[in-house]
Amino acid sequence: MLPVYKQVYSQTAEEIIEKAENDVKGKTAHGTIEMIIATSEFTRSLKMEAWWIGNNKALIVTKSPAMEAGNKTLKMGDEIWGYLRNTETTIKIPPSMMLQSWNGSDYTNDDLVHASNLAKDYYLKIMTTEKIDNAPCWKIELTPKPDAPVVWGKVYYWIRQADYIPSLIQYFDEKGNMIRYMVYSGIKKMHGRIMPTKWVMNNVKKQDHSTTIVVDDMSFDIKISDKIFSYQELERGN
Repeated sequence: MLPVYKQVYSQTAEEIIEKAENDVKGKTAHGTIEMIIATSEFTRSLKMEAWWIGNNKALIVTKSPAMEAGNKTLKMGDEIWGYLRNTETTIKIPPSMMLQSWNGSDYTNDDLVHASNLAKDYYLKIMTTEKIDNAPCWKIELTPKPDAPVVWGKVYYWIRQADYIPSLIQYFDEKGNMIRYMVYSGIKKMHGRIMPTKWVMNNVKKQDHSTTIVVDDMSFDIKISDKIFSYQELERGN
């Protein structure tokens, strides 16, 4: 019988994931994005301005369309709040709703405010090397840690070896069924950083249902005032 050799990688899965996540998050970030929600019946678009400080703080402000302009989502530590401009109503989003759809999209509240910490919430393991769009990628398996506040039974994450740019993420439930998958593309240089500017979340359960985020502009690792992440800012009119 021939001996079986285990492939040895020069980096850990944690190091690879950290570099990949930094490409799309940074320590801090501020920018404008467009979200396009597409179904078999309609397509709607939202323009947003957003600020993030790691996984701890976030503020997302809807700029258009006019009927939704001024709606906001605020994250401070473990607490998340939503503000509806038309009714001037502020609501606290409980942990049970973190994985609910954000504004009818295929992204969750957790996705938009960068609440999850992959290295903290999952066990990470490099499975193999595969090509995505002809680019060699690490395929990393993420298995939730006991009592981690996550819903996914397993996640597979493909990261390009040449530049650590994310290529594909697949999300599975506890029974092993794929629920959704995200494809990254539109790689561009933005303020000195090479990053994917188009993120498409595809819904496996809902036919012809997907949500695309297009990054119009994004700056990373910049100074952001803590005043932005406050109840006063949340309820302040635009």
